[in-house]
Amino acid sequence: MNAEITTPTPTATLTQRLSPTPRGARLARRLTAHQLTAWGHPYDTDANRTAQQLVAELAANAVTHGRVPGRDFELRLTLLPEGALRIEVSDARGDRQLRFVTEPDAEGGRGLLLVSLLARTWGVAEWGVGKTVWAEIALKQADR
Repeated sequence: MNAEITTPTPTATLTQRLSPTPRGARLARRLTAHQLTAWGHPYDTDANRTAQQLVAELAANAVTHGRVPGRDFELRLTLLPEGALRIEVSDARGDRQLRFVTEPDAEGGRGLLLVSLLARTWGVAEWGVGKTVWAEIALKQADR
């Protein structure tokens, strides 16, 4: 996990605020699939599926652990010039202590492990009164 948040000049960005509910988390995943398709990475490509999975995990965490009543969470997708996608999910809870599963029989807590396996880099940073958990993946030229 990288604690720094550095973003080169983006080539394209989608930013959307969503309700901190399971429906909002599902919508974040669907928006991701649609936007990546519009950017030339169709629904059935590895890049699109990986981005959807990362957004699903980060949005579910924002809804489950980062929810503050009356405050939305934000999804930001950014195409980076070097052929990568930066995914940012921001919530209103300022707690930057992220939890990893510690017991093999636990029912939950594996989402961030999945993020660390799928992303080339990821981290957490302050965001206004809350935090942003971000991840980057490479977009293959073959997807375009």
